[in-house]
Amino acid sequence: MEEDREQARQAQLQQLVQAAKGTFWDYLGCELIRLEDRRVVVGLTAGRHHLNLIGLVNGGVLSSLLDNAMGIIVMLARPGEKVVTTNLNVQFVAPLYEGPLIVTAELLHQSRKMMTTLGRVTDGEGRLGTLGSGSFRVI
Repeated sequence: MEEDREQARQAQLQQLVQAAKGTFWDYLGCELIRLEDRRVVVGLTAGRHHLNLIGLVNGGVLSSLLDNAMGIIVMLARPGEKVVTTNLNVQFVAPLYEGPLIVTAELLHQSRKMMTTLGRVTDGEGRLGTLGSGSFRVI
């Protein structure tokens, strides 16, 4: 039973990866690293084009990373349904720089029409840079 569930999850994951080709996800350079029941891990190698004028990863890039990762976990929780972001809260805790970034998102709560998520962005050494929470509506 667990093996069947894992195979279904991997198939769903591959569908999402294919659907992401050519989208904003792809443009940012996101990569799906790991998928668990209520958690997803996404990676990005931040390059010069992801930085702002003072050499930090741009806040819009970090917000987009959080929104994308949290969006994946809600889409996986509700296959076949359309889910949109209704609220995104972002806290910039510490600066992040060029190099590897890891985004972890988890599903905290869901009802029939709403879902709540939590996300965090760390650098390659595991230092926390950005926190986020999101609300998503099933349409």
